[in-house]
Amino acid sequence: MAWASAAPVAIDTERSVIGFEIRTRYGQRLSGRFPVFSGQLLNLPDGRQQVVLDIDARHAQMDGPSRYTRWLLGEDFFDVAHHPQIVFRSQPHAAGLSRQGGSVAGELTLRGHTGAIQMHVDSAECGAPGYDCPVSGRGTVSRTAYGMDGWQLVVGDRVTFLLQIRLDGADPS
Repeated sequence: MAWASAAPVAIDTERSVIGFEIRTRYGQRLSGRFPVFSGQLLNLPDGRQQVVLDIDARHAQMDGPSRYTRWLLGEDFFDVAHHPQIVFRSQPHAAGLSRQGGSVAGELTLRGHTGAIQMHVDSAECGAPGYDCPVSGRGTVSRTAYGMDGWQLVVGDRVTFLLQIRLDGADPS
């Protein structure tokens, strides 16, 4: 992500979107979003950057009937009563990633399990990614690797996280 400020930069939660997609075994795509989250872009001393997101899973919403959201929040999926937070922390990466696109490794903590996630970042569609346009990315994990093993006959094993990230403030360059 190509932002050249020395101080951490907060993610603009009003203009950013964090969502997810799940596929049923019948080919239906179920989607939802996390409306409550915080995060920042850290500028590391060696010139690389790191993204940290803290997502409040208790407010997750799924499109469709309200029973879908109840199921999503329940113990078979996010189990928000016991695991209210989802945390993503990217590995340090080159500052130009958001401009040119590419992959960045990271860690996802979900339901008390921490595992690797590879995020694909799309190349920027503007001169100041994060400010003039969102930084878009996606990454997929196995839900059973995170203890979400209910409904296996109906719901596929993959959960894809979708990010459209904007930063607070004006482009510092």
